[in-house]
Amino acid sequence: MREIYLDHAATTPLDARVREAMEPYWSEDFGNPSTLYRLGRRAKDALDESRAMVAGILKCRSEEVLFTGGATEADNLALFGVARRYEQKGAKHIITTQIEHHAMLHACERLEKDGWRVTYLPVNEEGLIDCAVLKSEIRGDTALISVMYVNNEIGVIQPIAEIADVIKETRKERIVAKNALPLFFHTDAVQAAGYLDLNVDALGVDLLSLNGGKIYGPKGVGCLYARRGVALEPLIYGGGQEKNIRSGTENIPGIVGFAKAFEIAVSLRESESVRLTALRDYFISRLTKEIPKTVLNGHARERVPNNVNVSVLDIEGEGVILYLDAKGVAISTGSACTSQTLDPSHVILALGRPYEYAHSSLRFTMGRSTAKADIDYIMEVLPPIVATLRQMSPIRIEIGQKEV
Repeated sequence: MREIYLDHAATTPLDARVREAMEPYWSEDFGNPSTLYRLGRRAKDALDESRAMVAGILKCRSEEVLFTGGATEADNLALFGVARRYEQKGAKHIITTQIEHHAMLHACERLEKDGWRVTYLPVNEEGLIDCAVLKSEIRGDTALISVMYVNNEIGVIQPIAEIADVIKETRKERIVAKNALPLFFHTDAVQAAGYLDLNVDALGVDLLSLNGGKIYGPKGVGCLYARRGVALEPLIYGGGQEKNIRSGTENIPGIVGFAKAFEIAVSLRESESVRLTALRDYFISRLTKEIPKTVLNGHARERVPNNVNVSVLDIEGEGVILYLDAKGVAISTGSACTSQTLDPSHVILALGRPYEYAHSSLRFTMGRSTAKADIDYIMEVLPPIVATLRQMSPIRIEIGQKEV
């Protein structure tokens, strides 16, 4: 059976060059980097080199790169790290968006139970926040603003640099008002890596999360960029690794693989972005023209090159996934982290779409192996699948209609 993988936003296969870079650190240079003898020093050298490699891409200092067990941990470390450290200075408010990954939303819910106030910024029908609204929601006790760079479901790119300008203005106002509470800016850049510039100074961010499994690197490893001067309360205590912020013996094979994957992704960014943008637009055009009542979710242009998210009305997305799987095609209905539930996508609902749009959403995310022939094959098998499911479906909704 032909196999086509279009769920690269969920995870990616390990690049052979990454596997090769990792190989010596499983059984040859396997030492603990905290030890003083030669075997440990070789592991420490690999750790330092990997940190420098990541820092070079982010255009930051090596000591500002903290390796973690993935982006979920990095997001949690940014949120809880700032909240716990600065609440003694009067911090009690955080701003994020309604369309964040659940790694951020569920962490915010935990803080709310502890008495924190969280503002969830709305987005417009194309998935973008309004910087004027953001500005109006900043309070004297706001310590952190977290806005994801690229949404994991609809691929929409937020105006991170513009948000940073708003935050800089607020910092100046606090100085005038003699409010000593710092205001930090965090972005989850997991889906941006490999497609967008991650120069942290140009973006104006203080904290930034990344994940190896999304960039053809190993799963279970990521990093948090934390600008010098941002004090974080640890989530994990122990031996004091990663500047006493993330204790535990470092995963040297994973970290080496993460750094190598990041390097490769950046080297391919320009060529892959051009190639995938053309494929994305071709796919969207065919979907919306050849399958009636198909609606694009998210901004048509302010989105990463590999993301196509549509709602195919009068069906449920789970049915399409199963039918396509039988044809050798792997896609998803939204975030892989929540695909086990039957809840409608919170991202699609935040766009102002009805529940029926959310239940019928499909996410196609392309990658390095995706070719035009793959898209053409999907457009051969998908329309008959949709027709079959619509015959069985009791749902009937028109575009723009709010209720069945």
